[in-house]
Amino acid sequence: MKKFQDKEVRWGVLGVGNVCEVKSAPAMKIIPNSKLVAVMRRDEAKVIDYAKRHGVSKWYTDALKLIDDPEVNAIYIATPPNAHLELTKLAAKAGKPVYVEKPMARNFEECKEMIQTCREMGVPLYVAYYRRALPHFVKIKELIDQGILGEIRSVHINLKQPLKPTIVANVEENWRINPEIAGGGYFFDLASHQLDLLDFFFGKITHAIGISSNQGKAYEAEDIVMGSFAFESGVLGTGNWCFSSSENSEIDEVVIYGSKGVVRFETFGKGEFSMELDGKNIETFRFDLPIHIQEPLIKSIVGDLLGIDTCPSKGDSGARTNWVMDELTKKRIDKV
Repeated sequence: MKKFQDKEVRWGVLGVGNVCEVKSAPAMKIIPNSKLVAVMRRDEAKVIDYAKRHGVSKWYTDALKLIDDPEVNAIYIATPPNAHLELTKLAAKAGKPVYVEKPMARNFEECKEMIQTCREMGVPLYVAYYRRALPHFVKIKELIDQGILGEIRSVHINLKQPLKPTIVANVEENWRINPEIAGGGYFFDLASHQLDLLDFFFGKITHAIGISSNQGKAYEAEDIVMGSFAFESGVLGTGNWCFSSSENSEIDEVVIYGSKGVVRFETFGKGEFSMELDGKNIETFRFDLPIHIQEPLIKSIVGDLLGIDTCPSKGDSGARTNWVMDELTKKRIDKV
């Protein structure tokens, strides 16, 4: 891997849409040794509007022109997943580190190609699984690693949402349920966060089997997935995801069972979780979350590039999450 030569990270963003309004790009302006110097979107009026509102001096409607801008030395790809492979290859071949939105790509094969290109070009590849850096999830990992919960036995995901999920931001075009763009439906968009977080907690998932279907018939992608998986560490897990449930059945819960206690949390909720150890009362941990939710992860990327920190979300781990999702949705059964 080539050593990053500059003393500050000067970001260029490809695809300044909804995720760049608050969640990610604004943080690049406030992190030490980090600047947001250029943005790109194919719609000229919209990219000009974004640049003006966010105080960015340069804007482009052509991705390659932004990538080739000599002032830009790191690329953030904030487009839908169907463009991740092509843009990652272009950025890597220009010798610039890549930070790509999640899911990393539409499938595991595309992820492998992204990793290979970045390795050949000697540039680092980071993935926007920012929950790995949020304080309440970092605390949960500490409790696991310290053995507070004892030996971890199993973990269980239960996520149910109505046809218009309340935990998905309103967007101009709902590409999230178009498999040609997103790789799948809401499962790929939302479950990817959960499965990556479990990879962060317990390590690599080595076995996964599932079944999916489209029960609501509201769109082409799968709207229900059920599966089981096993981690290299020996932990076992299950997942139950449905995106055509009733409003009163909404739930976002992950439960970790250990030999000494249990932890419960929401993946998409507040910065808090509960822990109940044998013989003790339930304890609730609460943390303040940053306004720009990706700030802690982006800060770790800047530090990683400058050699003063380590980023917990890179191409290899991001690709593992795509592999698990591919396995869980491999067998699809729809009622004829």
